[in-house]
Amino acid sequence: HGAASADSRFALLEVRVPRIVTGFMAGWCVAVTGAMLQSLARNPLADPGLLGLSQGSMVMILLLIVFAPGISPAVVPFAAMAGGLTVAVILLALTGRRTGGFALLMMGIAVETVLSSLTQILILYTPSETSYALSDWLAGSLSGADRAAMWALSPWFLLSIPAVLLAGRRLSAFDLGEETAQSLGENVHRSRPLILFLSVMLTAAAVTAAGPLVFLGVMAPHLTGFLSPASGTPRLILSGLAGGALVLAADLLTRSFSADIALPLGLSLTLVGVPLFVISMRLRALKLSRN
Repeated sequence: HGAASADSRFALLEVRVPRIVTGFMAGWCVAVTGAMLQSLARNPLADPGLLGLSQGSMVMILLLIVFAPGISPAVVPFAAMAGGLTVAVILLALTGRRTGGFALLMMGIAVETVLSSLTQILILYTPSETSYALSDWLAGSLSGADRAAMWALSPWFLLSIPAVLLAGRRLSAFDLGEETAQSLGENVHRSRPLILFLSVMLTAAAVTAAGPLVFLGVMAPHLTGFLSPASGTPRLILSGLAGGALVLAADLLTRSFSADIALPLGLSLTLVGVPLFVISMRLRALKLSRN
């Protein structure tokens, strides 16, 4: 009994708890980033993947895995942030200071397409063992969510809380349009780079911990919007909570299958989130048609 109790305690504290906490924090970071970028671009489809921020982080991580496999794991998050920051700088340089969110979104799609092609090239021309591992990680995974990963992601999660409180008011102004935001006293030319920088930090941290969580940055804010008309800081907080809950539900679905079936977290997230997303969009459409 003592050995069984020790094994259960080990499984709980060293496996289950780090996996749950890491999954929730990663989902929170991606969902908060998606909500921020949607307000920034004034487009309901904007998220870290669509603007290329996730791809910038992923490409840097892939380059390290392929060309420097023996590098210290402590370097990986900073490399991911460097990749995301490079994409953010490119977007700001291409769109300029005085263009609106639509231009930012279009440039993001173009950059994302180029980086996705580069990712496919890296996977195609790497050895089969490395290619398989990369494909598994690119599908989203919490298999490496141990204590080290949990503590590595924790500072960025904690940083996101005051950042959400500070960015909420500015994003409420962006929701009204840049001209209106400026008339309300918001310096949009300073706020936009700061919000993009924060988005890069949170995206890179989440990608490093769990891989790309595709479509989560779009789903969570929309589900939140269906449940509550909140904007600004409350919307960011609710989106983060929804994102964390969706990742935990997807991980539960992943672990409910047989050990012989390796269901990627990204696929589980799609199976859990997309039906809820479709139902919420349909109910919202019916509500608008009645009004």
